[in-house]
Amino acid sequence: MDERLLAKTFVQLADSLVADFDLIKVLRLLTDRCVGVLGVAGAGVLLADQKGELRVMAASDERVRLLELFQVQSGEGPCVDCFQHGLPVTVPDLAAEAHRWPRFAAEAGRGGYGSVWALPMRLRDEVVGTLNLFGTGTGPDDPAGLQVGQALADVATISLLQHRSSQRSRLLNEQLQTALNSRVLIEQAKGKLAERLGVDVEQAFSALRRHARAHNLRLADLARSFVDGEEPLTDLSA
Repeated sequence: MDERLLAKTFVQLADSLVADFDLIKVLRLLTDRCVGVLGVAGAGVLLADQKGELRVMAASDERVRLLELFQVQSGEGPCVDCFQHGLPVTVPDLAAEAHRWPRFAAEAGRGGYGSVWALPMRLRDEVVGTLNLFGTGTGPDDPAGLQVGQALADVATISLLQHRSSQRSRLLNEQLQTALNSRVLIEQAKGKLAERLGVDVEQAFSALRRHARAHNLRLADLARSFVDGEEPLTDLSA
């Protein structure tokens, strides 16, 4: 195991928590470094989309990408099982376990792979995908290597979920600001119309709302047009 490269990888993955986040770049770094650090023949990442369906997001090479795509399309394989149950699936001798995933085992064998380690990308109860390691040979599990692989998957998962949380927070703030801006415009329109009609602001608001409903307009859009002078509302009465 290349310990210097491992340390560098952890630093780079951690940097994605504070620097500009590029999902594809982070996941490609993860798969490439798994090959370099752990000595596996290939690595891939499957992530769930908003509907919970797995997608191939990164692969160390084209052979791995095609094998991952085969799992997703067939719904069969250790990586699919790993995602569904949120637990590692280790297969040190794929031929001996071919009865569990016959189509996948045959496809992996044609690609030259004899072993698979599927590691969950999860944070507590939330499983977002899997990190999958492929070997050309067979043999007993490497506990230390699997621990390192899981640690790399965990750091990448934290980075991914932190980014999603930040995106949701930003969207919520934008929605809140839009609502506040709309409220300000409506209040301005109420005041302006109340002054013109010589009524109180509640009567002016009722008149605005009736006009918006009658003409199938958003109240905020009508208020903006009125405040900006684009919609004079000369025929409006309390």
